[in-house]
Amino acid sequence: MIFPKATRVKNLPPYPFEVLGQRIKQLNANGPKPIIRMDVGSPDLPPPAVVIEKLAEVAARPDVHGYSTYRGAPVFRQALAKYYQNRFNVSLNPDKEILPLIGSKEGIVNLALATVNEGDIVLLPSLAYPAYIMSTMLAGADIHEMPITAENGYFPVFEDIPQDILKRAKLMWLSYPNNPTGAAVSFDKYEEAVRFCREHGILLGFDNPYPEIMYDGLKTAPSIMQVEGAMETAVEFTSLSKTYNMAGWRIGAMVGHAQIIDTLLLVKSNVDSGHFHAVYEAAAVALNETPQSWIDERNQRYEERRDKIIEALPNINLQLELHPAATLYIWAKVPNGDDIDYHNRTLEGARVSVTPGSFYGQDGKGYIRFSLGISDTDLDEALSRLREYWASQ
Repeated sequence: MIFPKATRVKNLPPYPFEVLGQRIKQLNANGPKPIIRMDVGSPDLPPPAVVIEKLAEVAARPDVHGYSTYRGAPVFRQALAKYYQNRFNVSLNPDKEILPLIGSKEGIVNLALATVNEGDIVLLPSLAYPAYIMSTMLAGADIHEMPITAENGYFPVFEDIPQDILKRAKLMWLSYPNNPTGAAVSFDKYEEAVRFCREHGILLGFDNPYPEIMYDGLKTAPSIMQVEGAMETAVEFTSLSKTYNMAGWRIGAMVGHAQIIDTLLLVKSNVDSGHFHAVYEAAAVALNETPQSWIDERNQRYEERRDKIIEALPNINLQLELHPAATLYIWAKVPNGDDIDYHNRTLEGARVSVTPGSFYGQDGKGYIRFSLGISDTDLDEALSRLREYWASQ
């Protein structure tokens, strides 16, 4: 039998990394050596030891294996409120202004389902995490792209958005430090975004999963909630996936406007339940008990990997577009402008997978994204393969 698809998914493309994963699986089944992945931003290192110890300790208790509450365990919400106070000097009500998420991706998708309708417009950066795009399509809303390029400092020019678009705009997505480019912007840009969204009655969804992954002596990226008035118009998505190497644990949160918290909860409580309680307690330890020395040492390791890749770029037919001071990523330019061709050739010829910039939108054409979430041994082997391959071309 051929079963029908709902209208909302008929035009929804497959998630690009799922397609890539299947292709790599097929190539590995038939190829001479395993493909090394430098595409997905998944940390290769474990979380802090105290986090794993807390998970094991709590999981051994007999009283933690039932359903959690839909708002999530108070221990986690209180820990996140404490983290925001200590890190950003932002006060959050843990009962009303924090909602745990299954990572941040599902919250991003569900926020669109909760807040926009068919005929509404969602304002997206022209280089965007695919979940912003897919969630808009699922909600039946229209997309208006805001160009972010080197020429405008990887930040939208809000004055260029037409008035007829603004009248229909209900939600804007921004993310800094930025995926895929690694770009960071000054705090006045955060203030500009909040001011613009307040003026036009637009909900600002700010995706902030990399606040602790900083290089070159920097310590912490800002939170949008530090901006005066942000609580009136913005919500921020945070995640422990990259910050504490807990990608597989699927724990994050949305913080901010209490009404939007309740609106998202309305969707989530009908779709999923809370996390395993041991994950909440371990996440609370990650937020409040991870030594700064652990973060600094992890970042130093990433910084060394970053510098290795940057040094190799001229020998693997790429040009550095932006020297990243944050995130897990390096954004590089393909001299001939064909990122798909570069990706295919390195995948099949060098047995190394990098991310085509086109995964992130039209302005990603001609660029390649590298992830630093790769072991040092695999990184050295991948760069050796890439140098050898491009030297032979």
